[in-house]
Amino acid sequence: MKIALIMENSQASKNAMVLSELNTVASPLGHEVANLGMCDESDHHLTYVHLGVMASILINSKAADFIFTGCGTGQGAMMSCNMHPGVVCGYCVEPSDAFLFNQINNGNALSLIFAKGFGWAGELNVRYIFEKALTGERGQGYPLERAKPQKENASALYSVKTAVAKDVIDGLKSIDQDIVKTAIGGVRFQEYFFAHCQDKKIANYVRSLLTS
Repeated sequence: MKIALIMENSQASKNAMVLSELNTVASPLGHEVANLGMCDESDHHLTYVHLGVMASILINSKAADFIFTGCGTGQGAMMSCNMHPGVVCGYCVEPSDAFLFNQINNGNALSLIFAKGFGWAGELNVRYIFEKALTGERGQGYPLERAKPQKENASALYSVKTAVAKDVIDGLKSIDQDIVKTAIGGVRFQEYFFAHCQDKKIANYVRSLLTS
């Protein structure tokens, strides 16, 4: 699985720690992790608004299969991601949230809290969240006796999102293009996206913004 880590400006100082914990879990499982920033406060500047745009482009182009993101409370990053077509982002406070999201909702992004209540052993909580999010067969339901309706509900949620959301490129074009340009402006993002993008239309749209 191709995993992208995207973090915003207020929590950039924690990026190295989060990346280390993610790699500790993901690498032995054979997952590929891309750290797309912010790596520190001097990195290409991103807010949680930009994180949703990045998640949309990465997921819908199949450049990434799963997004780990977050902000001070985790709320802004989650809301930003869920505004976009194709992105189903959960909210994760503790490892059990990651497990239940994995089994019941089976989405493709998780938003973590990196400031509020983040204290002693915070890095262990992050690691255990990654473990519960990435291990085991996804979408099996919990408890198992409710597996069938939960799978049906998760499928219905995706169907509703597809029905009410705009086409991904139409949606991105309807946003202030300066916001989108900032979201895609990082060198690491561009290198990773063009190396892994599987949708020519989205690639052409991103390229057009970078050359405009």
